[in-house]
Amino acid sequence: MSHNISKLLHQTNRNFLETKLFTIYQITVMSITEKEIRLWHKGFLKDCPNGLLTEQGFIKIYKQFFPQGDPSKFASLVFRVFDENNDGSIEFEEFIRALSVTSRGNLDEKLHWAFRLYDVDNDGYITRDEMYNIVDAIYQMVGQTPQPEDDNTPQKRVDKIFDQMDKNHDDRLTLEEFREGSKADPRIVQALSLGGD
Repeated sequence: MSHNISKLLHQTNRNFLETKLFTIYQITVMSITEKEIRLWHKGFLKDCPNGLLTEQGFIKIYKQFFPQGDPSKFASLVFRVFDENNDGSIEFEEFIRALSVTSRGNLDEKLHWAFRLYDVDNDGYITRDEMYNIVDAIYQMVGQTPQPEDDNTPQKRVDKIFDQMDKNHDDRLTLEEFREGSKADPRIVQALSLGGD
């Protein structure tokens, strides 16, 4: 009897997982193949057996990719955007949706995602302080790398960005100003390793 229940539970869990993976496949607008989702899921569960990626785990991953600097601040800011339901952890569905946009989305999708990263308080605008927060985190993450004189500090970079993007000079950027400015100066997209179309 218990063998049959165990077998039934295993099949039910397998069916649930199949349904869940297919739903994820649909949610990502099929920019990532079902096979890729399965591979990512397997790796995600290997690294996060309970199915949840914590902020500390996320920071640890970033530290592997940016050993020359300190990616902690930037990783925490990215974690906030990945954690769509704000529960303090990233579930696989959240992870794969963000991965789908950042790796395979079109330029507008990537810029909308980047806007959400910069708009720390989620009020629909990027202020100078929010921009500084992200730019400073990026500078900390990449460590000591040569920069042009007009970009060699986070504050200089933020001033330059706002000079180029803030068309109505209200010291905050709308999504539209951010999109248009980023398209005119793609270093913002490149700084986040988001690439182009």
